[in-house]
Amino acid sequence: MTESQETKKTAKKPARKKTAAAAGEAGAPEKATHVKKESRKEAHRKPLAVAVGRRKTAVARVFLYQGSGGIVVNKRDYKQYVSNRQLLISSILEPLVIVNQLSSYNAEILCRGGGVASQADAIKLGIARALCRIDAALKPQLSKAGCLARDPRAKERKKYGRKRARKRFQYTKR
Repeated sequence: MTESQETKKTAKKPARKKTAAAAGEAGAPEKATHVKKESRKEAHRKPLAVAVGRRKTAVARVFLYQGSGGIVVNKRDYKQYVSNRQLLISSILEPLVIVNQLSSYNAEILCRGGGVASQADAIKLGIARALCRIDAALKPQLSKAGCLARDPRAKERKKYGRKRARKRFQYTKR
């Protein structure tokens, strides 16, 4: 090893800079460098109802609050989230329209998995379940409209010896 390499290894590291609190103690003017963020629970008021809706591999967690009818999906407006597709918009709103409470609740929804259409169906089920938790008298109306039915159809698993779940490999004669 050369001398410069040895001195680099043995040289002391420079002292750390004082934090704002330590500087304040030393007589320097106090500076707020870090503001503690509010936790998620403190930032939001408590929801009236929480429910989960599922469809294929999509999962939607629905939080219903008393409000004026605003629906937010993954921190975006629901119409923007489903790209203004009218079929999906009507699917999301269906449980609220059936019970005539479209402008009574605000919904905050967190979606994961699946595609946009599956997520819209998961949101529909989640909103219907949340409404039932708020008022059990709404259950017959929602059940009759099919909003509380969990669609069990999902992709079938691939089987060994097959190309997909049921499709076979191409037959070769020779």
